[in-house]
Amino acid sequence: MDTVKILGVPFSKMTLSDTVKLLQARLAGERKPMFHLITANPEIVMAAKQEPQLQAIVNAADLITPDGIGVVLAAKWQGVLIPERVTGFDLLTRLLEGAKTKGFSLYVVGADEETNAKAASIIVDKYPGVEIVGRHNGYYKGEQEEALVADIERKQPDLLIVALGAPNAEKWIYKHKSRLKAKVAFGVGGSLDVIAGKVKRAPVIWQKLNVEWLYRLLKQPSRWRRQLVLPKFALTILTTKRR
Repeated sequence: MDTVKILGVPFSKMTLSDTVKLLQARLAGERKPMFHLITANPEIVMAAKQEPQLQAIVNAADLITPDGIGVVLAAKWQGVLIPERVTGFDLLTRLLEGAKTKGFSLYVVGADEETNAKAASIIVDKYPGVEIVGRHNGYYKGEQEEALVADIERKQPDLLIVALGAPNAEKWIYKHKSRLKAKVAFGVGGSLDVIAGKVKRAPVIWQKLNVEWLYRLLKQPSRWRRQLVLPKFALTILTTKRR
């Protein structure tokens, strides 16, 4: 698979459409060891530099897509073309839309109970062909987590989506990877909030201008601390390039 390394993280150079086709083939194929996809933004790249555990998770992933314009620009600065962002939300919605012709089973983990339940209900109504075989909110402790993992193991969904935030979702999937028995699993960030109507995604024009991050910051000013990683990421890229 053609990749480019950004600060040690190997990013796929595939387009959104090609990535969707790859995942659809995995969902439709025979049950193999679980395919762990990570949609990584600059925040995850920088966190992996500081956390050996997260770096190990990244290294073990089957595919890492560029979920952030910063990653696309970083590749360009290295003289390598990543054609576009491939976000978790876009991947999820494309896969759900594709289920109209080729259905698959889905297990939904994460968000609060109301959001989880509403998102699951909307998915069932809006996307014929998707069978939700189980769901659980993102609030659990001890024995509840064990029961959740056992339930996923028993039901063996084709697709497992985890909305616990990054990189918590990636860590959770990796922790239970040997037991989850899904064909494909990936973290979907705040996708359930968007599907449930709790949060609005940036208008298309903001997405096309690659300033979706700015839209989210304007809507949620409390995110400013998280956004501080962007200039740090850019500075690290430029410093590394000079070296």
